Amino acid sequence: MKKVGVIMGSKSDLPVMQDAIDILKEFNIEVEVDIVSAHRTPEKLFDYGKNAHTREFAVIVAGAGGAAHLPGMIASLSPLPVIGVPVKSSNSIDGWDSVLSILQMPGGVPVATVALNGAKNAGILAAQIIGASDSAVLDKILEYKEGLKQKVHESAKDLK
Repeated sequence: MKKVGVIMGSKSDLPVMQDAIDILKEFNIEVEVDIVSAHRTPEKLFDYGKNAHTREFAVIVAGAGGAAHLPGMIASLSPLPVIGVPVKSSNSIDGWDSVLSILQMPGGVPVATVALNGAKNAGILAAQIIGASDSAVLDKILEYKEGLKQKVHESAKDLK
């Protein structure tokens, strides 16, 4: 089975990115987690981006705050799908700088972007990408979505 690379610009992003890690593990998808700073470790970023496809990754989930160049730079170097997670950090402009840095990519360098601090959805999207060609993962996603539906039905019953 293919694995997902979950990377972030700094350790302070981990509380947000943990949601992606947890949901991927719930789907029994192998996750490799690392800190790759676009600004402080550019050599590591280049190595990671250029070689991720040789390391059995199917998808990369990249979270970053502030200027948030990590997802876009990884997408510029890698042939793999990249899902960007804008992180509202302490030096952020209410998170908008991160959102726009990841969202506004030039043509030819796509980054699928989730909501601010939306790492759980990034993990689900990564699982869905893998599930398109892996029936075991697809079954887990179907089961998860059925669980969401059941929670809504239960909540509706509580109103009556």
